Amino acid sequence: MKKTALSLTSAVILLAACTQSAPPQEPIRAVKVMTVGAGNLTPDTEYAGEVRARLESRMGFRVGGKLIRRQAEVGQRVVAGQVLAQLDPQDYKLAADAAQAQVAAATTSRDLAAADFKRYKDLKDQNFISGAELDRREATLKSAQAQLLQAQSQFAVQGNQARYAVLSADVSGLVTAVEADPGQVVAAGAPVVRIAADGIRDVVFSVPEDRVGAIKVGAPVTVRVWAQNTRLSGRVREVGASSDPVTRTYPVKVAIDSAEPPPLGATVYVMPQSAAATSAAVIKLPTSALRQDGQASAVWVLDPASMTVRSQPVQVATADGNEAVIADGLQPGMRVVSAGVHVLSPGQKVSIYQPNRSAAHDQRAQAAPDSIANPALAASAPGAK
Repeated sequence: MKKTALSLTSAVILLAACTQSAPPQEPIRAVKVMTVGAGNLTPDTEYAGEVRARLESRMGFRVGGKLIRRQAEVGQRVVAGQVLAQLDPQDYKLAADAAQAQVAAATTSRDLAAADFKRYKDLKDQNFISGAELDRREATLKSAQAQLLQAQSQFAVQGNQARYAVLSADVSGLVTAVEADPGQVVAAGAPVVRIAADGIRDVVFSVPEDRVGAIKVGAPVTVRVWAQNTRLSGRVREVGASSDPVTRTYPVKVAIDSAEPPPLGATVYVMPQSAAATSAAVIKLPTSALRQDGQASAVWVLDPASMTVRSQPVQVATADGNEAVIADGLQPGMRVVSAGVHVLSPGQKVSIYQPNRSAAHDQRAQAAPDSIANPALAASAPGAK
């Protein structure tokens, strides 16, 4: 009997050792859930821009030389004809003097040839010389006259060169930049002063490649001035044909319809009104609801009957602020997990997150030690005897 009981006990222990323990039950996770609904795509896409003059001149000397004086400064208002800068004119004055001396020499030669021709013409009338000799004197006179015309033209060119050493404003406007300082040697045509001409103002902003197709020449836009918090109307005047090599964006120019445009260089925000006309009802989700499932985007959809989640692939069309616009995969009325998506698995049971309501209990619990530590507060409390 003892052996039989011992054998039974050993068999029970052996079976208990061989039995595998049941796996722990997966915890029920609390998640935030939202009901999918159709909303409007926000049409207020704004682009930051800058107010610029429609005509902006980069003015430079028509001759090269050393800059000895620059009267123009950034922010200075100038009028047409006002002197902006000056080059050292000494070399040009010497060249003009040399050209003037050549004119005097050519004039003397011409006068001598004219007197010689007149004398030989009188001799020909008296038959003292041949006709060929008179022709040679006439050719000499014509050559002297041509040399005089050449010297006069050269003198006029040198006189212009001397006058080109003074840079004057062609238009009235505001100096927006200076690109050379006194003492600097500048080449002919190099920009020295930049002037924004008075008159019509444009708003210039940049548009990315995926949005430039929606902006057409002549389309109305709304311009919001950041500093003044005012709104102006305008129309697209020009859309860049090529992108900027650095930013890869396309410049767009807008003509402002206002008698008093914003100040030059003011920051503005441009909203093309064509965007509002294309707005439609779409499904939007917070970006926290999206996750990556292989090569596709997906969300967790809640089954209210079983309180489990399943993975639902979706197609994201674009972004609207901090929300993603869903093009396909969801229908209005579906319940989607909006937070905690990275700790879930297919078929997992979940519970809907409820805000913590113990804050009021914590405040009441904290009042007890305060009343013990401060008898005066305890005495003044309601119901104190």
